[in-house]
Parts: sequence; C-alpha cells; structure tokens
Amino acid sequence: MEKAFDLVLRGGTVVDGTGGASYEADVGVKDGRIAAVGGISAAGAEEIDARGQLVTPGFVDVHTHYDGQATWDQRMQPSSWHGVTTVVMGNCGVGFAPCRPEDHDRLIRLMEGVEDIPFPVLSTGLPWNWESYPDYLDSLAGRAFDVDIGSQLPHAALRVFVMGERGANREPATEADIHAMAALAKRAMEAGAIGFATSRTLNHRTSDGQPTPTLTAGEDELMGVAMGMAAAAGGAGRGVLQVVSDFQDPAEEWAMLRRLVEKSGRPLSFSLLQSPKAPRSYQTLLAGLRQANLDGLPMRAQVASRPVGILFGLELTLNPFSQHAVYKEIAGLPLAQRVAALKDPSFRARLLGEEIESQRSFAGSQPRNWAGMYLMGAEPDYEPTADQTVAALAERTGRDPARIALDHMLTQDGRGMLYLPFLNYADGNLDPAYEMLTHPDTVPGLSDGGAHVGMICDGSFPTTNLVHWTRDRTRGPKLPLETMVKAQCRDTAETVGLFDRGLVQPGYRADLNVIDYGRLKLRAPEVAHDLPAGGRRLIQRADGYTATIVAGKVTYRDGTPTGALPGRLLRGAQAAPVKLAAE
Repeated sequence: MEKAFDLVLRGGTVVDGTGGASYEADVGVKDGRIAAVGGISAAGAEEIDARGQLVTPGFVDVHTHYDGQATWDQRMQPSSWHGVTTVVMGNCGVGFAPCRPEDHDRLIRLMEGVEDIPFPVLSTGLPWNWESYPDYLDSLAGRAFDVDIGSQLPHAALRVFVMGERGANREPATEADIHAMAALAKRAMEAGAIGFATSRTLNHRTSDGQPTPTLTAGEDELMGVAMGMAAAAGGAGRGVLQVVSDFQDPAEEWAMLRRLVEKSGRPLSFSLLQSPKAPRSYQTLLAGLRQANLDGLPMRAQVASRPVGILFGLELTLNPFSQHAVYKEIAGLPLAQRVAALKDPSFRARLLGEEIESQRSFAGSQPRNWAGMYLMGAEPDYEPTADQTVAALAERTGRDPARIALDHMLTQDGRGMLYLPFLNYADGNLDPAYEMLTHPDTVPGLSDGGAHVGMICDGSFPTTNLVHWTRDRTRGPKLPLETMVKAQCRDTAETVGLFDRGLVQPGYRADLNVIDYGRLKLRAPEVAHDLPAGGRRLIQRADGYTATIVAGKVTYRDGTPTGALPGRLLRGAQAAPVKLAAE
C-alpha cells in the first residue's frame, strides 16, 4: 500500500525561513515538494527522527564558481557538505560559454588567474561540448547533481566571443558589438540563464597577469546587455545582474549601477567587503544601497560572514618560503621528501638564515606578514585576537616567527596551515561583518565554492553563518538563529529569482536540512587530490548535518553521500507555488 508521504521528518524544531519563531512540527514530503507541516499521523515511505534537531530549508549559495566542476563532477562539494541545496555559478564575469574553439585556452587562463583553478585541471576536465551559451546549458541539463545549479552568463566570455582579441584587450565595444552582445544576452536569458555577471576589479587577472577583459567596459556596453535581458521573452524581461567592482570612484560607479537598474528594470547585486585600504568605504556603499531601495530600485549587496582568508602551507599555492632560493631547491619534490628536507638541521639552517628582498607583490609580501597571520588549528577560529598572531606568539616566546611558521607547517606530516585574514578584518574583529549582515538590503554570499582551490577555502561560509553568528561568537553581538536561516535560505533565493524554495511551507521545494545544532562545527581545511589531471584542492567538511534533502531525496547522511543525485540545472527564475503566490 502506498504511503501518504515519500518522507516524513518527525518532531524537529522547524526554523522555516520566514524569520519567525521556530516551532516543533513534523514535515511531510511528497513528489519533491513539502506536502504538510504540523502534526502528521500518516506514515512516510521513509522517516527521519528529527527530535531535538533543527529542520531548516536547504541553503541557497548565490556566489559560486562550479562552472567547470559541474561539467565533470556530480557533487558540488564542498558546498553540499554544508547544507547547500542550490548553487548559482558564473559569478564575477568568468565562465566558459559562449566560447569559440580558438578561445578555449584564453578562458581557461582567465579562470586560472581569477579563481585559482589550475590550467591542467580545466584543460583536462572541460569536455567543451558546446560553443554557444544555450549549448552549455544543454550540456548541463543532461547531467545529475547533488544540488540544483543555476548559471549566469559571464561577461568576459561574452565579450571575447563577440569581439575576439579586441575584447580580450579591453578595447571599447562598438555599437555593432553591443548590439551583438545584447542579442546573445537575450537568447541566454530565454535559454535559462539566472542572470549576467561582470567584473570591474583589478584583483581579477588572467594567469599571465592581464586584467580581466571586462575591467573597463563602458556603461553603454553594460546597458546594452542589461536591455537585452530586459527584452527577453516573459513580460518584464529576465535575469539578475551581478557585479564586482573596485569602486575606485565610488560616486560615479554607484550612479552608473543605479542607472542600469533604473533603465533595465533588472535586479542587481554586488560584492561588498571591508577593504584594508579603505576600511570605512563599505559604510558609504551601504548608505547608497539603502537609499536605492527606498527609491524602489531592487539592489542588494552580497556580503561575507567571516574574513576572506588566505591559507598558506607546503601543499598549497604559497607558503612563507615560496620566494626563497633555498626552498626552491626542493619545491618540486613530493611532500614527504620536502618534509624530510625541512626537518634536516643543515637545510633548515640554510633556509632560515637566508634573507630575501622585500617584495611589494602579494606573493612576496603577504606570506611573511607575521603580524596578520595565525596558526590554523584543528578547530578553526575565524575571529582570532591579535595576541594569537605569529608575530605576537614570537614576541611572547622569544622565538623567530619564521621558525614558528615552519614548525607549524611541518605538523600533520607537513599538512599544517597558516591563516591570513585578508578582507573583512581590518579592525581585527568581525564587527564590520555584523554591520553588513544586519543591513536590510544585504544577503550572505561570496563563498566562491569551487574556486581558489590552492589558497582559499570559503565554501563553508553557510556553516560559519550558523555556528559563529548564532551560537559561538564571543567578541560581539550574535544574530538570532531564525534571522540567519532566513538570510541564507529565503533571502538568497529571492535575490536570484528562485521563489519556489527557501521556506518550510507546503508547496515549496522539499530542499531541507536536519541539523544537530549542538554538534554542528567546522573541521579544519584539508587538501584533496581529486580534480582532473590529479589536481589538488582545498576542501572543508563539517559535523552536525544529520541529513540534507534535495527535491525530497536524502543526498547526505552525517556528511556522507547517499548516492542520490536529484539536483538538476535550473532554467531561469522559478515561480512561487501557485497556491501561495495567489494569496
């Protein structure tokens, strides 16, 4: 006899994504949708005892870079280890479609430089069974995943596709170029793009040091693309705009972004972090953002819940000795052999005794920034105090900071890591992040899941949002659990037009988490060698996710994949359930 429900979660504490108070209830699932919430007497074909645990909507991560990984992998880890059930990729204007065959390597070098994904990984892993952006979506539509995936049209790929070398060299787009880009943007939205993304920051460069092709794109070009999106079939157009910018002239740049939204009618989000170069500039942008929304313009900022932190280690892209001539003698050796050399007293003496010229580049200066660097422990601390820096530890113990760093990297058979909070930590605390997170027009984002495989491991942001901000923070105010769940479920979903998820209510997608809140914690980052061509990447797991559910199917139990792959490509915005949309 058929059961009334495919799945029932029994007796959990439901944090439903509305921001309202949590409550105890059963949740019944049928045909991939939430069918009932409350006291359920009927049985489910499968049941999970959620008593004493949280039941939340699945997390929606709007800022990832799985554009390559989604073509060769079915599991969007690390994100799916952290309760994420929907990801949006194509951010920062980088991606792989549209692309002519002769530009394959060009787009790979751009992704390698911007997102630290090695050339051999991408050149080996990408099947390139597409040229147009709709063809790229079609290639993904034939695949199954552990999460739902939304894709954005990347500006760099679009620009190079239309303009060729001129586009790569950042030449101004002609009227014909803009017309062509607008037509392709319209087609991309109609094919199922979630939106369009661009980059206007000098931090984004190809692996050979060239700025991203979109850096200096004019307002006429951006407006042309936005108006192409507005012309897409579906009444008021389709798609969201996503921007990362240096805001070098904040007033002029902000006015331009406002005009894009005013004229096109498309919603826009932009990346917002505290920069150590201008520690209060984020407040100016928050004020402009509030005014824009009061003026009826749908604009949001994507903000980070912890520092964007660079990791250094012997297995990683950089370590404090990377620029040393002595270290370069062993740099190409397998890890075990390097560890043996670094433990050899004579080699250590040569390495630690070598003086190198100070360099202004990041690679030369930051890996020896002892005053801003911390030892990454087994239980990561993402709001460390100044007395925990390598420099403070050296002063307190009378030891050489370089020796402290080296000894820590040699722990765990050479897998010890050092942590340098780089953005969002100019004040030495996360009070600015709190200010950004509590602003009415921001959403948590910027995890960069799938990217920065050798330096940054921030795909675990969603777990930090719960653990640090609602439970464990000691250096300042915390956030209500219900507020944070709403922020990274319903608010993020709405930001990218996914109105069918993010709530535990009948009719909505059965994307859910069962979380042992008291046991929830982050593990330390580690290195895995599981990318194409044997490439390595940073990963980070968590404890406490009892079950993650996508479209009614349990995809993870206690952090272990079940084998279920119900996730699919999302084709554009998703409407709210008809019953609730009419209310």
